[in-house]
Amino acid sequence: MTQPFQLPDFYVPYPARLNPHLEAARTHTRQWARAFGMLEGSGVWDEADLDAHDYALLCSYTHPDCDGDALDLVTDWYVWVFFFDDHFLEVYKRTRDREGAKKYLQGLAAFMPMDLADGFPEPANPVEAGLKDLWSRTVPRMSMDWRERFSESTRNLLDESMWELHNIGIGRVANPLEYIEMRRKVGGAPWSAGLIEYVSAEVPARVAHTRPLEVLRDAFADAVHIRNDIFSYQREVEQEGELSNAILVLETFLGCTTQEAADLSNDLLTSRLQQFEYTALAEVPALAARHGLDLFEQASVLAYAKGLQDWQSGGHEWHMVSSRYMNEGAKGARAQTPLALPFPPAGPGTAALDLRSVFTPRSVELRRRSFTHVPFQRVGPSLLPDFHMPFPLTLSPHLDRARRELLPWCREMGLLDPQPGDPGSDIWDEDKLVGMDFALCAAGIDPDATPEALSLSARWLAWGTYADDYYPKVFGSTKSPAGARAATDRLVSMLTDDPAQAPEPVTVMERSLRELWTRTATGMSAAVRAEFRGHLSGMLDSWVWEITNTAANRIPDPVDYAEMRRLTFGSSLTMFLARLGHEDDGVPPEVFRDGVIRSLENAAADVGCITNDLFSYQKEIEVEGEVHNHVLVTQNFFGIDYPQAFAIVADLMVQRVGEFVHIRDHQLPLLYEDHGLDSGARASLDAYARELGDWMAAVLNWHRSVRRYRDEDLHPKTAGPAPRAGHPSFGMSAARISLPA
Repeated sequence: MTQPFQLPDFYVPYPARLNPHLEAARTHTRQWARAFGMLEGSGVWDEADLDAHDYALLCSYTHPDCDGDALDLVTDWYVWVFFFDDHFLEVYKRTRDREGAKKYLQGLAAFMPMDLADGFPEPANPVEAGLKDLWSRTVPRMSMDWRERFSESTRNLLDESMWELHNIGIGRVANPLEYIEMRRKVGGAPWSAGLIEYVSAEVPARVAHTRPLEVLRDAFADAVHIRNDIFSYQREVEQEGELSNAILVLETFLGCTTQEAADLSNDLLTSRLQQFEYTALAEVPALAARHGLDLFEQASVLAYAKGLQDWQSGGHEWHMVSSRYMNEGAKGARAQTPLALPFPPAGPGTAALDLRSVFTPRSVELRRRSFTHVPFQRVGPSLLPDFHMPFPLTLSPHLDRARRELLPWCREMGLLDPQPGDPGSDIWDEDKLVGMDFALCAAGIDPDATPEALSLSARWLAWGTYADDYYPKVFGSTKSPAGARAATDRLVSMLTDDPAQAPEPVTVMERSLRELWTRTATGMSAAVRAEFRGHLSGMLDSWVWEITNTAANRIPDPVDYAEMRRLTFGSSLTMFLARLGHEDDGVPPEVFRDGVIRSLENAAADVGCITNDLFSYQKEIEVEGEVHNHVLVTQNFFGIDYPQAFAIVADLMVQRVGEFVHIRDHQLPLLYEDHGLDSGARASLDAYARELGDWMAAVLNWHRSVRRYRDEDLHPKTAGPAPRAGHPSFGMSAARISLPA
């Protein structure tokens, strides 16, 4: 069969190595699969299929250093997960049996008890029988924290198969941000990362959920998934009718050819690998120092990172030889350079190094562009599209009162005057505050708020914007991540359960934050207050991330940027404030943690973030010398100019609005059924979806109305023409990307 595209030159900086226990694992796993009914008679595989797929070879490449028993166990796990995938395809995807699939997946959760003493149900099929055996053999060696994380990733892997089934049923191809988010769950790489902990070293629980460890896992996962999508495009898209494939997603979104989409998918794979390397080299050491990890904990984190690194190379090598994939013309993973690795290999098998897979033209170009941006270039006025906003704008009747009350509060807090001993505090004056009209934004975000709640929201918006202006002026201009870290730690120290325990504030940011925190958090339950603190701390920490990139003159990886932008913009914080009051509406807390609600919130957040980045492009790139903007990140990744990148980002915003509507109209009703919600809980979640629509409409209205982003606001004495409205038709036809030969 003719291949639909030529496989790209992959960036493979780590050498693949083979576990010496390969043959024993092949023999063991063949016997294991037969014993649990996965071969002849299963309707899915026979022995020839299993031998051709050669999961023992996959695990021998991805776990080259483990002993024979561990290799047998992880190989059995991979046989099980691939059997599940193919079984689910045959029984539920091909037949579009959603109800049967839901019941089947719900039943599997019972085979992963946290305490083995709780026992298991009686297995009814090979998938359940295999999971029972694997769980019993695996969890005794691992901590309860690991069990919970691995169980969650396994449930995600199983449950989010419903997302794929639903999209196949309606013929829907995801947009790029949605796809990356969901592929991590259905693709299984976070689940693989859990097995890497089993084989190499368990991550210390106290840092398992920190940004550096999560970025290592997510960058690993994205690279694994995109590589798999490239190799499996022909089988999945052309033969099986799958819609969950990175190449197909980019083909559809950009309107480009399959070859162009394959090359761009490989660029994204490379970018994620380079993100992994940057995190391992720059962020993990800082994490160890900040949290005071002891030598054993440091060794565990490093062993885990090396395990992720080994998996990348081994997974690539397996795709090269497995009959499951299109691999004609692909190059192997037998190259590396010590200069590119946090953990350079040594010893037998590492002498013959082919640097062509390390220094591919595309990988070198992507890395070069990320660190060579020239700041303060003239780019304005900002291009603005004809924004598609299907959610009506409603303003609170208490808007004028909130406006009147905001000015004296900001003056009382000291936000409008330079402060002695704080040379960076001369940011705002009264005219600037009035022109930014934070009460207008608050009035749109929560049009049903009481007068007191609306004034409080306006103050939060003012404080957040003041701090967002302060950080780049004070710490960005001096390239001082350490200063930003110290300031952030001080601000976080204001977020105490008992206001009397907070330290005495020494800056206007600290004083105003403590006042707002006390006013807002008082009366909250412990759980709600902890969630509130988490949103605030996440936003503050994200500003340190921005300063760190600014100091390195580093334009972020596109996936990392999109995910961090939700924090830097304060999306989760303001959405949380909008959700206050729903705790007693009969909605179980776990529903707000469901992937459907998270996807709904993320789609809305991205609409707000992109809105801000489109309006603020001139302010950030030309005036402030920023490296954090959706349009700039897109320019850098694709190597294209501003108008082309603008068109792609504006189209992405349209796609995220459409995704929000799709989730609201199609996935929320399914969520209600899956959780058995009563009419009151359903009405509450419907109201929350409307409030997220209010949030998006309010953010757009505020940007259109305020004096902050226009050319005449940025250059009052040399104002040029007004911002240009409208944009070229979106897609590759308008924003043609020329890829280097």
